[in-house]
Amino acid sequence: MLTKKQKENIISKFATHKSDTGSPQVQTAILTSEIKDLTGHLRTHKKDHSSRRGLIRKVNERRRLLKYLEREDIKAHKKLKEALKLK
Repeated sequence: MLTKKQKENIISKFATHKSDTGSPQVQTAILTSEIKDLTGHLRTHKKDHSSRRGLIRKVNERRRLLKYLEREDIKAHKKLKEALKLK
């Protein structure tokens, strides 16, 4: 689970303008951080199936946001994937 401070840091780093909290870039960056946290949790708690379901849901949501961003703004898509070190 992300703390408020961690979320604020992510928002300030990936925001497209001053009051931006909901752009695809920010949403994708937050989801990526949550996915990393959940992946670490599932490495130690292998039988936690409800968290695994949540992880799969977050991965699919991030995939949809990246597809949207690729369709709308290819430069921003490439920059975001590079910044988040995604394939």
